[in-house]
Amino acid sequence: MSEEGKIVKSIHVIPLKRVYWGRRTNRADRAIRLIRKYVARHFKNAEKIVISNEVNNYVWQFSREKPPRRVVVEIRFDKEEKIAKVLLVRKQKVSVMAKEK
Repeated sequence: MSEEGKIVKSIHVIPLKRVYWGRRTNRADRAIRLIRKYVARHFKNAEKIVISNEVNNYVWQFSREKPPRRVVVEIRFDKEEKIAKVLLVRKQKVSVMAKEK
């Protein structure tokens, strides 16, 4: 973790494979909840967790039934305001064949 005054930045790889254990019909919903739970567990002082639209769009890109298996995110935690912001670091490469199907 790097510290710049009051903001702590760290990069995390959040595994979402546990989402696939349940029903197909609400996997992306559960993936977003799992991301929020992961951030709450690692940043216990966070009173508010803000997930960016990029992360949300990345999880929902292949519909509700097929979210990605993992997400690489940067978490910025403001110590004074106690807000954790979740930002997308990079998108995984998707092959051309997968897009055509």
